[in-house]
Amino acid sequence: MTDSTPPPASASAAPLSEAEDRQWASFAHLGGILGPLPALIIYLVFKDRGSFTRVEAKEALNFQIAAIIGWVVLTIVSSILTAITFGIFGFLAPLLYLALWAVIVIFSIQGFMKAKEGVNYRYPVSLRLIK
Repeated sequence: MTDSTPPPASASAAPLSEAEDRQWASFAHLGGILGPLPALIIYLVFKDRGSFTRVEAKEALNFQIAAIIGWVVLTIVSSILTAITFGIFGFLAPLLYLALWAVIVIFSIQGFMKAKEGVNYRYPVSLRLIK
């Protein structure tokens, strides 16, 4: 009989180098263009491997949660105002959705550029729900 010992359990993943830390932190911000999922995945996977990535992914995720709340509020308000104005507000609502999307894209790109340089970025409008 052969002695088949199971392989040792892998220790936690290796810490990120400074360049990798900045790279993943910047991707967390840039992923905000697609929604909160990229920032959430990066936060969960790399939070224990790089301190800069942890901080920046958390910041990006908080902003994306605020953006989702903004979408929901805008949908509710525009639905109510469209009903009250007999559909007239329905012509203005798409412009508001476009403006909100533009703000999300602009702030995400700004966060990407700052994190790529290794500078902490704080979104002007964000809820600090994840601490």
